[in-house]
This record gives sequence, structure tokens and C-alpha cells, in this order.
Amino acid sequence: MNNDMIVIQDLHKYFGQIEAVKAVSLTVRQGEVVIIIGPSGSGKSTVLRCINHLETPTSGSIYIEGLHLEDKKTNINEVRAEVGMVFQQFNLFPHLTALENVTIAQRLVRKRDKAEAERIGMEQLERVGIPEKAGAYPRQLSGGQQQRVAIARSLAMNPKIMLFDEPTSALDPEMIKEVLDVMLDLAKEGMTMVVVTHEMGFARAAADRMVFMDSGQVVEVASPEDLYNNPQHQRTKLFLSKILTH
Repeated sequence: MNNDMIVIQDLHKYFGQIEAVKAVSLTVRQGEVVIIIGPSGSGKSTVLRCINHLETPTSGSIYIEGLHLEDKKTNINEVRAEVGMVFQQFNLFPHLTALENVTIAQRLVRKRDKAEAERIGMEQLERVGIPEKAGAYPRQLSGGQQQRVAIARSLAMNPKIMLFDEPTSALDPEMIKEVLDVMLDLAKEGMTMVVVTHEMGFARAAADRMVFMDSGQVVEVASPEDLYNNPQHQRTKLFLSKILTH
């Protein structure tokens, strides 16, 4: 599968009678930043959670670096170790410092000793711009700082792919930029990223391709310029007209 990092083929996901994802197919290449936009309830986050196998597809196939996730022989935890995920909520351990939050998974999953885990943890806190917060507890950090700790925690695992599920939606407006700046730096460094977001300025700056989803389906895939300036579908035009201020 050459340099394809994620291949989704005919993905369907039902929750009871509701089909949340309908026949979604998408390929993400190494080093590509793919940003998924669309109205609430369009299936964006469900697709992301299926990539990480937090949700099991009802039918269809997902491959990560050529490994078929639905194959019984595939070790999902090994695959997950290569895929970092950042959620709306920061999911930090409140009783651990920022550095401890960044080192715990390294030690448990990557089996690094304390010194190595802390060295890598500090490197990543530096990378996201808050090394001075290493000893602070989550309650002592702003929302933007907590989200940057969450990103550092994922990066410390040396993932090959990063998934972001509306990472700024729980943040105050003035904290959004600091998180998006970190993500933009990651994009420039060549990290393979799939991002669900409503931040259109960020999408324009960071995306190689944008995916517009509605009602569980992929409606349109295009470059940011093409999607913004020349959308092909009426549903895309309607959505963009509501959220883009000209």
C-alpha cells in the first residue's frame, strides 16, 4: 500500500437503528494533513474513533500502514500505540503533574524507564511551549495548557499518525490559537494528521485536503482553496456559507 498510512474502505457504523457513518472511503497518505468538517452529527468523530478502534465498524475495512484492523490476527493495542489521539476533553489525570501525565503511558506501553520517559516528556513539553509547567497539576493549568499537555502526551509515544477530535471546542476563544499553533507546527514537520475541527482559518493554513461530511457521508473532498472558493456540491456551499464570514 505504498505510502498510504490510513485506508478506509466502505465504512459503515450503526448505533442501534441509526446509521452514523454511511459507506465512507478515504485514504490518508504519509505526511498528509486531512481535515474533516461538517455539521454536528455528520459522523466526523465516529470516523475518527473507528480509525483508532475506539468504535468497531459495523462493516467495511480500515487499514493502518497496511494492517487490517478487522483481522483477528491484528493486535489493536500495537496499532494504537502508533496512533496518537487528542480529544475535546483533555483526559489528564488530576493527581499527576503535567510531566507525570506525559510519562505514564511511555512507561506502561513503551516500557521506557523513568529517566528516559522524563527526558522525552520534557522534550515534548518544550515542543508544545510549556516546559515551565512540568511540575504543575492540571487544576493549575488553563484549558489551552491542559490541551497542550494532552498533545505532548500523545507525541511522547512517537506516533506515526495523530488524530484530533475537535481539540479546541472546549477552550475559551483566547486559548484556541495556542493549541492550533502547536498543531500547525506539527503539520509543517510532516506529521500525518486527521483533524475534525470547526476552525476554518486553521484548516486553510494546515490542510492538504479537506473532507466535507454530512449525514454520515463524504459529500466532497478537495484542497482548501478549491473547497472554499469553488465547492462542487450544494450541501457544501450551504454549510460554508453559514460558517465562513466573507
